[in-house]
Amino acid sequence: MTISPERLEELQSIPDSEIDLSEIPELDADFWKEAKIVRPTTKKSISLRLDKDVLDWFKGQGKGYQSLMNSVLRSYVEHQIKLNK
Repeated sequence: MTISPERLEELQSIPDSEIDLSEIPELDADFWKEAKIVRPTTKKSISLRLDKDVLDWFKGQGKGYQSLMNSVLRSYVEHQIKLNK
């Protein structure tokens, strides 16, 4: 999602006292007891040969197609791990 510089300036000029927080719950001690740090996984750049139609389909999904490919592969791997337990 992109935001125009004008809109960003407009939002930054709103005083904190005018921001409606009624739909945002307070984070109490109970929340933080269960909170865990989730570190992003590192990515490794590789060279990969794919069927042209497969690559074309993923590219046709738009921006982020490589992340989508990673998500599909991760889903498959996690499913295989569950099957083999």
